[in-house]
Amino acid sequence: MPTYQYKCLKCGDAFEAFQKMTDPPIEECPRCQGKAERVISGGAGFLLKGTGFYATDYRSAEYKKAAAAENSKPEVVTSKAKSGEASK
Repeated sequence: MPTYQYKCLKCGDAFEAFQKMTDPPIEECPRCQGKAERVISGGAGFLLKGTGFYATDYRSAEYKKAAAAENSKPEVVTSKAKSGEASK
């Protein structure tokens, strides 16, 4: 069952209701009994959890070995003064 968002037109209170899709919309604010209106929301985000969803989960042994070798190389750092970007 989806969660619907509502807003009261009288007091401005925002609330949520866990309802069936076939249930009629709530018309009365539970706080002040004013007129309530359903708010259009962005919905839930798409979330992938666990193994099997990422490209790196199915990498070959050769790929992992090459990636590990590449990551172990020392990183070269240049200073701003040498690259011509000296602070003013």
